[in-house]
Amino acid sequence: QVQVVESGGGLVQAGGSLRLSCTASGLTFDDYTMGWFRQAPGKEREGVSGISGSGGRTYYADSVKGRFTISRDNAKKTLYLQMNSLKPEDTAIYYCAAGRRAWWWLLNRADFGYWGQGTQVTVSS
Repeated sequence: QVQVVESGGGLVQAGGSLRLSCTASGLTFDDYTMGWFRQAPGKEREGVSGISGSGGRTYYADSVKGRFTISRDNAKKTLYLQMNSLKPEDTAIYYCAAGRRAWWWLLNRADFGYWGQGTQVTVSS
């Protein structure tokens, strides 16, 4: 049984940093493209960042480019999202997702078959 679990969310002031983690079990982790998505109240879920199975290719949405860094440790079956210079508009529930046939640069939600339950990130101004 596949399980995807996020952690690391919380409340932070604008300009601060948070590091999200996501552990996956029940799958061959390095076979999967991994992605971070977020959903703010009243908005659609959007792709934030993606990473290829090997970790060699990454993608960032324009809104987070230069501030967020995605990485993965395949030995630990763990995905990370380092978020720096946080802004109030980054406030959302952040989801980790795994997709065996997903493209890390496309972040098409339908291509990601396994999702975590989400972790809340709140950035105060």
